[in-house]
Amino acid sequence: MLKYFVEAKSAIRIYSVGILFSLAFLLIPGVQRHFDSNHVLWLYILLFSYIIANVTTPAVKFIATRFNVVDKPGGRKIHSNATPLMGGLAVYIAFAVTIIHNDVYSPELKGVAVGATIVFIMGLIDDIKSLPAILKLIVQLVATYVMIRYGVVADFLPNVWWGKFFEIVITMLWVIGITNSLNFFDGMDGLATGLVIVSALFMGMLAIQSKQQYLMYLSIALVGSGLGFLPYNFRYKQCASIFLGDGGSTFMGFTLASLTIMGGWGATEPIKAYAMPILILGIFIFDMLYTTATRIKNKQISDFGEWLSFTGKDHMHHRLEKLGFTRKQAVFFILLISATLGLSALVLRNGNTLDALLLLLHAVLIYLVIVILMIRRKNKNNAAST
Repeated sequence: MLKYFVEAKSAIRIYSVGILFSLAFLLIPGVQRHFDSNHVLWLYILLFSYIIANVTTPAVKFIATRFNVVDKPGGRKIHSNATPLMGGLAVYIAFAVTIIHNDVYSPELKGVAVGATIVFIMGLIDDIKSLPAILKLIVQLVATYVMIRYGVVADFLPNVWWGKFFEIVITMLWVIGITNSLNFFDGMDGLATGLVIVSALFMGMLAIQSKQQYLMYLSIALVGSGLGFLPYNFRYKQCASIFLGDGGSTFMGFTLASLTIMGGWGATEPIKAYAMPILILGIFIFDMLYTTATRIKNKQISDFGEWLSFTGKDHMHHRLEKLGFTRKQAVFFILLISATLGLSALVLRNGNTLDALLLLLHAVLIYLVIVILMIRRKNKNNAAST
């Protein structure tokens, strides 16, 4: 046992030295330009964001522990040990530094950056001192409005007053819905971070297909930032050593949702255009709709205020655990579903409106199978209790 411990410490030391040397290499003048001239700037961005998040996370963990910003067990929480929060700070720093260092920004990104920063700060404060749900929603609305003012808004309705109005409403519902859904998924080690990595990866691949190089760089930066944090949040045979916290989950959710709005997916076929991001982020939409429907059906909520403040173990990952999945199995299962629908989005890029409708139906059938399994398990438990 002692030998294994010594070998593990030695491997960690070698890895840490390698990471620092890699960062030093990437910062050498001319290295970034070399990657760019060989048309692999995306690889530079991936490595750079990964390393920044990876080296920043231990420092953030130390700060969170030092100031007792920890998530304690109890209530709907399923972890058994007090765990540092604020992991999202490392992800935020990695993403921001990568974007600034590689000079990949635009007027639209300024709106996303300002909005995401507002949401991140609000979430960070909530990690330190719990805030009312209604206040958090108001701040998210303000952040989304700021983003819209910079021109990041859904664009598929007629260019008249009612078209513009409904585009703003749809944008707000989309961004706030995805933001909060990802926050709800931050209930098992590695789940929220993993979902962002998978979703942003397919977003980047879709951006390559549609020749949106700038959007691809932003997506890859988000992938790398998540990958750098993941080893601390999803560990083999161990619990997470740090959580994203509300700051991290809301920042990543807001950014991911905003990137889908920024993308130009093809205005000539709006159903096909918006089916692609819906497929990629479908897991968030499904969980939000299903939990809301079941809570209304079970009379757990009766108005918007109750819906906003309600917390419970009834999200998809909780239900999979009740089906007999281990927590890691539940995480991998959800990531597999997300990747499956991401592949559908890639296939759809070369399809038409009919293909879009068929693939959306395909996604609905997948979720229907999951719902049937959940209901069957619930009925079985009810029969056993009687």
